[in-house]
Order: sequence, then C-alpha cells, then structure tokens
Amino acid sequence: MTAGGWRHLRPVLGLFVEADSGHRRALLLAGMALAAAAVLAGVALLGLSGWFIAATAIAGLSTATALMFDVFVPGAGIRLLALVRTAARYGERLATHDATLSVLAALRERLFRGFARAGEARRLSARPALLLFRLTGDVDGLDSLYLRLIVPLAAAIVTAVLAGIAVGLVHPLAGLGLGCALLAAGIGIPMALARAGERTARRRSHALEALRARAIDLSAGQTELLMAGRVAAQIGHVADAERRLSEADDRLNRLDAIAAAEFGGVSALVLAAMLLAAAALVEAGDIGAPVAAFMLLVSFAALEPFAALRRGALELGRTLLAARRLGDRIAERPEPQSPPSPPIGLAVVLDDVRVFHDGADRPVLDGLTFQVAEGEVVALTGASGAGKSTLLALVAGEIAARSGQVAARRHALLTQRTELFQDSVRDNLRLAAPDAGDDALWRALANAGLADDVRALPHGLDTLLGEGGSGLSGGQARRLALARLLLRPSPLWLVDEASESLDAATARDVLARLHDAARTGARSLVIATHLRREAEGADRVVAMEGGRIVAEARRGEAAFDAILGRLRPD
Repeated sequence: MTAGGWRHLRPVLGLFVEADSGHRRALLLAGMALAAAAVLAGVALLGLSGWFIAATAIAGLSTATALMFDVFVPGAGIRLLALVRTAARYGERLATHDATLSVLAALRERLFRGFARAGEARRLSARPALLLFRLTGDVDGLDSLYLRLIVPLAAAIVTAVLAGIAVGLVHPLAGLGLGCALLAAGIGIPMALARAGERTARRRSHALEALRARAIDLSAGQTELLMAGRVAAQIGHVADAERRLSEADDRLNRLDAIAAAEFGGVSALVLAAMLLAAAALVEAGDIGAPVAAFMLLVSFAALEPFAALRRGALELGRTLLAARRLGDRIAERPEPQSPPSPPIGLAVVLDDVRVFHDGADRPVLDGLTFQVAEGEVVALTGASGAGKSTLLALVAGEIAARSGQVAARRHALLTQRTELFQDSVRDNLRLAAPDAGDDALWRALANAGLADDVRALPHGLDTLLGEGGSGLSGGQARRLALARLLLRPSPLWLVDEASESLDAATARDVLARLHDAARTGARSLVIATHLRREAEGADRVVAMEGGRIVAEARRGEAAFDAILGRLRPD
C-alpha cells in the first residue's frame, strides 16, 4: 500500500481509537481477541484430536497399555476446545459486527455534517447519484477494512506465532521453520493478490457507480429520454456499465481462484515438509507417533486462517478508493456553518457581500448590502437570475460569501422545491418539530389552509404519502411544506416562491395566513418572488437585478406601488 493510501486510511482507523470512542476501541480489541481465540481453539482441537486418535490406536495394541491409557483428560480437552471455538466464534461475530456498524454509523454522521457545509448540498444536488453512492457504496466499501483485513490478519499472525511455538517445543528448528513459512506465505500471497487486483477492484467500483447512476437516470428520466429519442441509447449505456462490471468480477474471480490454488500448494508443501521432519524425528526416536500426528495437523490447520484474508485483499482496491474519497471529509469533523447573530433589533445583516458560483468568474451577488429588521416582512423581487434565491441561500448558510459580512438570526428556509418524504403526514410535519403534539400539528395545518384536506384523507395525520409526497396534489404538497415551516420556532422565515403552484384564491389565503403567523409570532419574513400577490403584503419591497439591489421602498411610498406594478399579476 502506498503512503497516499495509508494517509487516506488513517481517518477511518481513527474512528476506532478517537477519544470519545471507548466503546468502539473495546469492541475492536474484543473482536480481534475472540477471532484469534476461535482460530487457535480450532487448530488446537485438530492437533489434540490427531494426537488422541494416534495415542489411542497405539495404546490399544496391548491390554496393559489400553487399561493404563487415560482417555478422559484428552477427551475433556477436546470437548472444552470445541466449546471454546463455538463460543469464541459467536462472540467474535457479535463484537466485530457491532464494532463495524458503530464505526459506519459514526462515518455517516461525519459525512452528513460535511454535506451540511455551505455550498456542499447545492453541489451534491446536481449529482444525486454521486451522493447516493458516497452514502452506500463507498461507506460499505470500508467495512472490509476491519472485518476482512484487520481481524483476520491479527488472528492469522497470532495463530502462526503460537503454532510455531507449539511445534518448537517438540523441535525448535521445525517450529522456527513452520512459523517463518506460515508468515511468509500467509502474508505474501494476500499482498500479491491485493497488488494484482487493486486496479481491477477500482474499475469494478467505478463500473458499479456508473451502473447505479445510469439505471437511476433511465428509471427517473423515462419521459425526457423518450421525448428526446434517447431511451435506446441510455439502455446501451446501462448495458455497457454492466458489461464492465461483469468483466471486473470475472477478473477478480480468476485472481481469487489463483490465490486459492497458491494457498493449497503452500499448504501441501508445508505439510510435506512437516511430514518429513516428523518422520525423521520418529525414526531418531525423539518423538512418538502421537506427537508426530500433532505436529502434522497443527501445521495443516495453521495456514487456514490466512486464507480468510483473500476476500479482504481482493477488495483492498475498493477500500482504498472509498477511503480516498471519504478520508479527508471525515478527518475534518466539519460542523454545519451558520452565520453569526446580527445586532439586537435586526434579523439579517449583509454588508458588501460578493458571492460566486463554483467555476464562475462573475459574482452572482456583487457588493450587496441588505438588512431586515426584527418582525419585518420583506419581499425580494426581480427577474429569474437576479439573485433572489442566492440571497436566501446565503442567509440560510447554504452557500458562503467570498467577501463581505453575513449575520442572521436562527432561521427556517422553504425553497422553491417542495421536499416531502415517503412517510406519514404526521412524520413529514414533525421533521420541523419532533416533539410537536397533534394539537400543534392541526394548528399548523389550519394556518396553511390544509386541515380540512388532511381530515378527508383515509387515516388523517397517519395517512402514508408516497415518494416525494405523492398522494397529494401540487398545491396540497406546497401547503404541507408551508405548515412544516409554520411549526419551526425560528425568529426568521425565508421563503422562496411561497405560492407558485397554488391557484389564485388558495394562494391569497395561504399568503394571508403566512403573514398573520409571522406577525403574531413577531417573526421576520423574507419572501423571494416575481408575483405581485406575494409582494403586496410586505412592509418593504426590494428590487434586484444582476446580483444588486436597484430599488427598494416601504409601504405607503410611491415607489412601493411602482415596484409592485412591474411584477407578474395573478
């Protein structure tokens, strides 16, 4: 493994040993210890069984030796080793899987914190398949690190050392040779396998990611693909990714078969060498046949734990790729970025702010200065691309300013896109207030003009919605998202196109309820809009153009009606 690969793996390994992970450290050590105990018990069981069978056969050659031979102690030892192996194997499964799941949970938590950084969610939303693979394929690719590399390697090394010591008690040179052969072949074969399969494992990971992304595009974009006449081409892209995945699997399977044959060959050579050594020792009268059987069977079983490394070695390329993609992100321990609080009396303060989109050489917000007082309702107006949504995202902390100062109160953001989940109406609402009771939920629904519609559903609040909130009309989904906003006890509400998908009558009712809720709760409200009905209830209207504020006016001023007059009517 290269130095770069080790650098990317260190943050992942650090999840086991960081200061606040005592439970994970204990599980890590317990898993390795139990795995070693299970393997050693198996090797000892085979060696003792061989000795017992050979000794029993020799003792049975005469009546005198048969009567004197103690079958109870070795028999009890065999039963004890069998119980130890079973118990250790069961405990190892519990400890290693619990440790792995705990680490993967911590890793996902770090990733979500990283995704909460300014600008990250916006970039990932442009490539949702990438986000899906990072949270599934890449995270799952790291479970091999502990389960299939660290634990088997620790157990195999301990087994090789103790097997060498056990045989060394019979003959030091034979024990030294066995230990060296086990370590050299047992570690060398997996290392060679990992090196030979690293590139193929990476290609397999890339092919799997492409297959998932293209299959999602084919499934979710059928209408667009059909209209563009690209369905057959997209199917071809999916088939190409599947072909590349199949080729990588075939290559890895061939490498696995070669490694299995190499382990079989080494095992035969070790067994043959130990057979010759045991025969020489028996012929010299240094040991008896039972001890020779013990030596042979211990040598035969001691290489088997190293074979468990084959799977981890084959997946090492995938593991290193996942660590490279995620290592830096989880090492940073990022926290969600929120703007500092503004002075008392103000809800939002922007001072000479400049914001750029990734890769752009022109700012989307250019030298913008803007304030919102506590309890004030402000409407941001302007054509599409004027910078309204970017300003809201900046205040919400979703993007970062390249220069200037940003300060805002604790806030809740309702974007143009209505985000609902495949869950009950109740749980969709409780995303905003997990402890809210039914009375609070019904009040929010009533304030959003949706209470009667929810009561008419088959199971009321417990009615299950489909993916993306299917089961509700577009207007109902928008009002449910608005009800969720109303549940948030935030002093600042940021709303982007509050009534875009509603009919005129419903829109005016919802907007009136939104303004009433804001004023009743002394909340500040900032609405980005190009509709007259959304701006006419504001205390102040602000016109934007090219990322700058070009005009603003308060209610009652002549410029207020002039700005409203430039907006799109119902």
